Amino acid sequence: MSAHTFVAYVEDKPGVLNRVSSLFRRRTFNIESLTVGHTDQEGVSRMTIVVDTDDLGARRVEANLYKLVNVLRVDDVTAQPTVERDLALIKVAARNGKRTEVLQLVDIYRARVVDVTNESVIVEITGTEDKIESLVEIMRPFGIIEMVRTGVVSMARGAVAPSANPPLVAAMIPEAALN
Repeated sequence: MSAHTFVAYVEDKPGVLNRVSSLFRRRTFNIESLTVGHTDQEGVSRMTIVVDTDDLGARRVEANLYKLVNVLRVDDVTAQPTVERDLALIKVAARNGKRTEVLQLVDIYRARVVDVTNESVIVEITGTEDKIESLVEIMRPFGIIEMVRTGVVSMARGAVAPSANPPLVAAMIPEAALN
């Protein structure tokens, strides 16, 4: 089994996230990462879903997502060249002269300090999951007070959409308007 990344375009309506996550629960797939955000099109949200499954399971996931009414388009971008990023905020203890050492490590990882107090530093880092995990492990000896991560967002490289599916705008035209 390996991680499969899906990009699902869905109608921006209440309950859609619940229906999508329930589908994974019913089919006993574990969601490794799930992010949701607005797109450039009004009324459309984009979900990036990472699931640990084999190729057959990935095809089943895609087929089942299409069965949901509010799903407009699904792309399995696992095998495509993509740009993937995760964001983390890490609150690290920075007492007893350790702040300088923490700041040097933050600089090495090209992260940024977004808050400083007498007792702690909050670091923002964006990058691959491996890069973030590496910084977390380096910061652990200083004392991680709190941490939050966004989950993976993924976008296919190049100017062409990753799928041969119809454009979203056509998928959103009400049926009555087509008659």
